[in-house]
Amino acid sequence: MTSSEPWIDAALADASPVPFWLDRTNRPEPRPPLAGDTAADLAIVGGGFTGLWTAIHAKEEDPGRDVILVDGERIAFGGSGRNGGFCEASLTHGLPNGIRRFPDEIDEIDRQGRASFDGLRDTLERYDIDCDWEPTGTLMVAREPHEVQWCAHAVERAAAHGHESVLFDEEAVRAEVGSPTYLGGMWIKGLGAQVDPARLAWGLAEAAAGLGVRIHESTPVHAMSPEGDGVSLATERGRVNARRVVLGTNAFPPLVRRMRRYVVPVYDYVLMTEPLSEAQMDAIGWRNRQGLADMGNQFHYYRLTRDDRILWGGYDAIYHWHNGVRPELERRPQTYRLLASQFFQTFPQLHGVRFTHAWAGAIDTCSRFCVFFGIEVDGRVAYAAGYTGLGVGATRWGARVALDLVDGRATERTRLRMVQKKPLPFPPEPLRSAGVWLTRRALARADRRQGRRGPWLRLLDAVGLGFDS
Repeated sequence: MTSSEPWIDAALADASPVPFWLDRTNRPEPRPPLAGDTAADLAIVGGGFTGLWTAIHAKEEDPGRDVILVDGERIAFGGSGRNGGFCEASLTHGLPNGIRRFPDEIDEIDRQGRASFDGLRDTLERYDIDCDWEPTGTLMVAREPHEVQWCAHAVERAAAHGHESVLFDEEAVRAEVGSPTYLGGMWIKGLGAQVDPARLAWGLAEAAAGLGVRIHESTPVHAMSPEGDGVSLATERGRVNARRVVLGTNAFPPLVRRMRRYVVPVYDYVLMTEPLSEAQMDAIGWRNRQGLADMGNQFHYYRLTRDDRILWGGYDAIYHWHNGVRPELERRPQTYRLLASQFFQTFPQLHGVRFTHAWAGAIDTCSRFCVFFGIEVDGRVAYAAGYTGLGVGATRWGARVALDLVDGRATERTRLRMVQKKPLPFPPEPLRSAGVWLTRRALARADRRQGRRGPWLRLLDAVGLGFDS
């Protein structure tokens, strides 16, 4: 099976480029843009998860605080409305990455991550946010013999840190989800859920507005500068003068230029199937409805929606010259065909299923693959960025850290080395593009060589830039 077969193109023929989560007739009405100058105690730039959680935290802690949130597009327009909806307790993009980078404090980071995950669930209940919360955990599947061993080691490591997980052999994993490509797997329980990310963002925005946060959409901020003992944000229709500012701009060009050294926007591509019939669901099983991901370096992630569609994404992450982020970069037919071909290789029993949506979004990747923080303008501005595609859950904690930092508070969060230390910066162009290209090529080669990492990947490991899934 190849991605150039005509029936692959037929399966994609009617796919809408609009992200499935945003393609709703009941999408909230746009909130008005800023009109004229205003002032606030706290201004938040960015209407994704980081910005929305910051707004809620700020008002819950101090109801009298005047908070304004501005977004250049619509709430959930960026990564918060384009992701797969995997909500996990990990703050470090998985336990292995956390152990590798923060071995002395991983248990404390893990504790705070679990507490924040529980707090997220409690927030959904408190504000009656319906986002299709399914706390089914994540099933990691092995498709190559060496990945079966990786699963066994991962289960041992998880147990050592108090994580509940189950190891599956070939028969057991295929009993969970019916794919002829699976050789084994591990089910990580209790620390993950699947959500509808756009409805989560819309619910958080409604909760924030109910607490008194002023939200303005279609209000891009063009410049930021000190103003007295605060900060001034310049927009097309007015200025926001605020005592403190939190930036939650994800992969978009940041207002703080030095942030560009640490963030690389990588485009991730996603397909969504039509709803599966009862017979099709019976053919694949998947009765426990876990989120799924491959164990390889170049991996897919996939999950079921409320109406039994399959979201299928990942694998072919693309970087564009000089941190390119433009609407036209979201259309990449060759990647959609590749993903569709791989989908049917995984689920041949679903031959004939069509895709209703094919979209993309930019991931804010940093060299340690988990969130980092910074403060600017003499402590008046804080930011959180670099979630690297696993921010649906971690942004709640990241927003609280950013608020701690901009308020000058020493807390159990800000004392972490993870918060105090930045990742290694990426080199400038053309070395940046060359490095990304070499890394993608080396990761693909490692997958073909039973996971063995070649000279380039070993060099990256040695300098702290190593990547695994």
